[in-house]
Amino acid sequence: MAGREGGSRDLEMADSLDVDEVIKQLLALRGQRPGRHVQLRESDVKQLCVEARQVFMKQNTLLELEAPIKICGDIHGQYHDLLRLFESGGFPPQANYLFMGDYVDRGKQSIETICLLLAFKVRYPENFFILRGNHECASINRIYGFYDECRRRYNVKLWKTFCDVFNCLPIAAIIDEKIFCTHGGLSPEHTSMDQIKRIKRPCDVPELGEDLFVVV
Repeated sequence: MAGREGGSRDLEMADSLDVDEVIKQLLALRGQRPGRHVQLRESDVKQLCVEARQVFMKQNTLLELEAPIKICGDIHGQYHDLLRLFESGGFPPQANYLFMGDYVDRGKQSIETICLLLAFKVRYPENFFILRGNHECASINRIYGFYDECRRRYNVKLWKTFCDVFNCLPIAAIIDEKIFCTHGGLSPEHTSMDQIKRIKRPCDVPELGEDLFVVV
């Protein structure tokens, strides 16, 4: 195993999710031309966010992981690139993964991208890990495409639901106690691993002010 450690009111009351069926629907685009969408039921997307949030909150802000694990960079809504990545490296749980953030914005299929990542996290919580990037912040993805995609394909409320999940994502990971992984580097205010461990979630990055994170 790769890992060592084990919203809102309406979301918490949602029904249980068939995550395998969600993964099956999302993987139906394998081998097809880029641009086609998977329109999951809104209720399934909401419940996926509920269950993913619960998993994230059970694990640490600073993940302590073990090799072998594949480390992946920005996806930015390029869903077919994500599928090709899994086809090359192996679909979970054949391989362990750590994604480094920036799953949404810019590309045309941010919803499929983040939903597949969240679904794999729910299905394989100790083999599949995703960190928070700067685009997993409402103040950023409100501008660079994710908000508009959610509004066009679903509604603004669902965008807020995704942002609630983003506020629970881990910040960094250490692999085999020697490889430090995070998105975009460290703030000068953080000089030790213990400081990262003490960051409380859910939290967001304020648009203004000196605080690095604020609890929400």
